[in-house]
Amino acid sequence: MRRRHGTGTIVKYKLLVNGKWIETKVISSVLNPYDGSVVGEVYQAGDVEVEAAIVAAEESFETTRKLPSYKRADILVRVADGLKARKGELARVMTFESGKPIQYTRSEVDRAVLTFTVAAEESKRISGEVIPLDLANGSEKRWGIVRRYPVGPVTSITPFNFPLNLVAHKIAPAIAAGNTVVHKAPPQTPITSALLGEILMGAGALEGSVNIVSCTNDVAEKLVTDSRMKIISFTGSPRVGWYLKSKAVKKKVVLELGGNAAVIVEPDADIMVVAQRLAAGAFSNAGQICISVQRIYVNEKIYDDFKSAFVESTRGLKVGNPLDEDTVVGPMINSSEADRAFKWIEEALAAGARALTGGRRTGNMIEPTVLENVSPDSNLYCEEAFAPVAILEPYSDFSEAIRKVNDTRFGLQAGVFTNDARKIFEAFDELQVGGVIMNDYPTYRIDNMPYGGIKDSGFGREGLRYAIEEMTEPRLLAMNFA
Repeated sequence: MRRRHGTGTIVKYKLLVNGKWIETKVISSVLNPYDGSVVGEVYQAGDVEVEAAIVAAEESFETTRKLPSYKRADILVRVADGLKARKGELARVMTFESGKPIQYTRSEVDRAVLTFTVAAEESKRISGEVIPLDLANGSEKRWGIVRRYPVGPVTSITPFNFPLNLVAHKIAPAIAAGNTVVHKAPPQTPITSALLGEILMGAGALEGSVNIVSCTNDVAEKLVTDSRMKIISFTGSPRVGWYLKSKAVKKKVVLELGGNAAVIVEPDADIMVVAQRLAAGAFSNAGQICISVQRIYVNEKIYDDFKSAFVESTRGLKVGNPLDEDTVVGPMINSSEADRAFKWIEEALAAGARALTGGRRTGNMIEPTVLENVSPDSNLYCEEAFAPVAILEPYSDFSEAIRKVNDTRFGLQAGVFTNDARKIFEAFDELQVGGVIMNDYPTYRIDNMPYGGIKDSGFGREGLRYAIEEMTEPRLLAMNFA
């Protein structure tokens, strides 16, 4: 199925079910969010194809759960090699599908290579423990062996904003653990999923071990409710994530949901360095990142200086064609998302906010927008913007700033810029988030670290070793030597 993209030829992409590429009667077009052109067409699965994918995953699990670790590792290494070999193609396809600037899609391929490489290493480190059981009278000469076993078929659902690496964070640990997968491709960026499927099959993934389908949400609901699927790993919006959890009932569920990432900037921080870093963290990929910088709390002693530096850094970012090498801010994924985000900006301004820069829109493009005096009751302040918008607000006391960061229903990651050790550990102890990023933006993530949130940002953790733990379960062998 390998094709050259950007040649004007519209290619149809098939579904991967039980090791075979299949067609259906329904086809959907994938549109470039920057210029509206057709990137490709993708066959859509119906109930029959989803059922076939579930059967394939269930049957293949009887083989994958018994695969020795070196064979699982070999597959994962070959996938990493396949990604490297097709880096240029994958990056361009992601840019065409999602509008993400090419410099970031190239980096995403590199991250996916790391994800599969680390998964290969972790597949050989899935260990257990020996525990004493002779803790009470009548339990003499007893020992326990605890070992982790794969759970079974995994339902993988991911969004558009990281078309490759978020899929890798579902499939790679599943293979490493000995599970199988049915992956529902995001409707905006399904071609990248199909290309990853090609690479997986070329790397020797067993038939039925990874199935990739594009389908409507109604059809995909079977992947959540069917008893043969044992774990749901979902990345996406809180509304959809919590709904799926309610449908999953007895299954294991891992949810990586939205955020409203905040940053605290203390007076001892280097203002210019922080301003440049936070501009990148707020506006890259048009802010369509769940840990994109949204709220920036700056100590009042440096507020004016920081504001000037941040606005200058923001104005220096290139906005435009995502295929241009130096573009930082591309389009929103579609017109409905651009409508929503721009409406929130207009509402905030009408309620008294002040735009320091930006605030304009052309089609799906929204200029990087910096606001101050934003009402805490506005959507931009209390919801996930998922758009190129950042809010500035001064504070006088560090503990006050922590309270402001925590005053949200989200809790994914937060950033703190200071070299004061006492404040560093106060932030670590008191911030209600899954990760505290010190002296960098909360948009920071490397793929082996535990990643996930609390409150409405979900539960469970990704990051290869941690995802493998979510996708396995401990089993005890109690041994009696009496």
